[in-house]
Amino acid sequence: MPIYEYRCKGCDREFEALVFSSDSQISCPHCKGTDVTRLMSACGFKSDSGFTPSSGSSGCTSCSGGSCSSCH
Repeated sequence: MPIYEYRCKGCDREFEALVFSSDSQISCPHCKGTDVTRLMSACGFKSDSGFTPSSGSSGCTSCSGGSCSSCH
């Protein structure tokens, strides 16, 4: 059961949703709209030393904090 990121076309907000099956109807938690677009997400994994982006970069293109917890 993956968690995906979406953007609502109605209110333009981004949100995450836990998807139980490929035919699940996703709706915006803010405006309840169903016209949503799935966003491309950076993937990574958690190791003993913390979060490691799979690309080898900091995982955030808009900051240089080194981890998403420093900018999100």
